[in-house]
Amino acid sequence: MSESTLRIGLVLPDVMGTYGDGGNALILRQRARMRGIDAEIIQITLDDEVPDSLDVYTLGGAEDYAQRLATRHLTRFPGLQRAAAAGRPVLAICAAIQVLGHWYETSAGERVDGISLFDLTTSPQATRSIGELVTDPTLPGLTQPLTGFENHRGGSTVGPDSTPLARVRHGVGNGVGDGTEGVVSGSVIGTYLHGPALARNPELADYLLARAMGTDSLAPLDLPEVDRLRKERLAAGRRG
Repeated sequence: MSESTLRIGLVLPDVMGTYGDGGNALILRQRARMRGIDAEIIQITLDDEVPDSLDVYTLGGAEDYAQRLATRHLTRFPGLQRAAAAGRPVLAICAAIQVLGHWYETSAGERVDGISLFDLTTSPQATRSIGELVTDPTLPGLTQPLTGFENHRGGSTVGPDSTPLARVRHGVGNGVGDGTEGVVSGSVIGTYLHGPALARNPELADYLLARAMGTDSLAPLDLPEVDRLRKERLAAGRRG
């Protein structure tokens, strides 16, 4: 791996990969390589310290026990926190949003301290949110609807030092009744979208890649099959 290689951190896939969210790292690598950019995925497991020197990081979903394991590991090895402070992009999916917040409450009622990359807290909802989710992004630089599948019991409240990622068009989103979905704090983005999220939202993938490479834009990719997938999934959201 050369110094010019784009290094994509797949953080704790051994405990934070319940819904196939590791595919987000694959999408980043593939979209980089299709533009002639050398890119590699660095897997960071519970056996590894979390490095602070990678270019972009992704984290996925998990259940309660795995979530606590991840929280302890990220607290013990705060490389992700240092990377975020340095402005490196991070994508957190579902349970990872909760781990990166101030605290989250488990289904058993236990409150667990997070690592506070987001000004956000999470408590169980009365019912689980399951189904297609379509939102309109409010993050500058994103113009296309975001689509994915949500499956979460937690309801996340975004505090004043972070902002929502999007407004809900169809589905539940953060689940606290304010019509918002996801969270943004600096270079760190969180969303409840599975799918994987970056397979269904190439604009978001390229946003993260551009941030990782320190550029404002990337050469477009002509991928009709991705356009067809988005059209079909957006239609499914409207039907749902």
